Amino acid sequence: MIIIGEKINGSIPAVKEAIEKRDATFIADRAVQQTAAGAHFIDVCASTAPEFEIETLKWLMDVVQDATDTPLCIDSPNPRVIEAVFKYANKPGMLNSISEEGNKSEILLPLMAGNSWEVVGLTCDNKGIPNDVETKVEITRTMVEKAAQYGITPDRIHIDPCVMALSTENNSLLNFTQEIRAIKEMYPTIHVTGAISNISFGLPVRSLLNKTGIAFAIQAGMDSAVLDPLNREMMGTIFATYALMGQDRHCRKYSKAYRAGQIGPAAK
Repeated sequence: MIIIGEKINGSIPAVKEAIEKRDATFIADRAVQQTAAGAHFIDVCASTAPEFEIETLKWLMDVVQDATDTPLCIDSPNPRVIEAVFKYANKPGMLNSISEEGNKSEILLPLMAGNSWEVVGLTCDNKGIPNDVETKVEITRTMVEKAAQYGITPDRIHIDPCVMALSTENNSLLNFTQEIRAIKEMYPTIHVTGAISNISFGLPVRSLLNKTGIAFAIQAGMDSAVLDPLNREMMGTIFATYALMGQDRHCRKYSKAYRAGQIGPAAK
């Protein structure tokens, strides 16, 4: 499972405060902790006023890159912001994100030509997030074909089928797993990602639904996720799921994660 650490986002109150105070120590600590917990990418998202976003995102990138070698996932709903800060990345990482909404693909995909950058692709367009599998698959196809024009192969793309909240769509997870299977069948080497916590929005004991949901999603083929790597229960579910699916020979990764303190009860 490719883990995209989600804990440096200005929409989180503590992170917003750290950004406002330019508390580099707080941001750096979050980056280091996520790296130690197994994050493969550190998502950096300013979530601030548009006129300050470029400056803030560059500051976040600089702080995180000074603290850890883990590649960045540069995150903004505005592709022009990502384009503006792209040159400040020390090494290839991930762009978050393209879609068929507006001209996001046309702005960001050229940045990935001739290098090893990866990208998140949301299955939405100018009409919003579709409810049917067929439209999401077609949006995926369009993005993959556009990416190919720049020499970007499917294995560099992380498709996010945009899981819906179970509280508003009773078949949300069933649809999500169907979408994962359909996308992986069409492009076997593509990654499927997402924020599985969206599934539990508006419901009690959200962690229970999130853990159960990711187990189903992994079984369907999800191999990338935006989540909190410091959440030991969620990480434990991920390692346990791969072991139970027979994809962890002799449970070595599961056992290693336990010994490393990534899963199991927290030390007292």
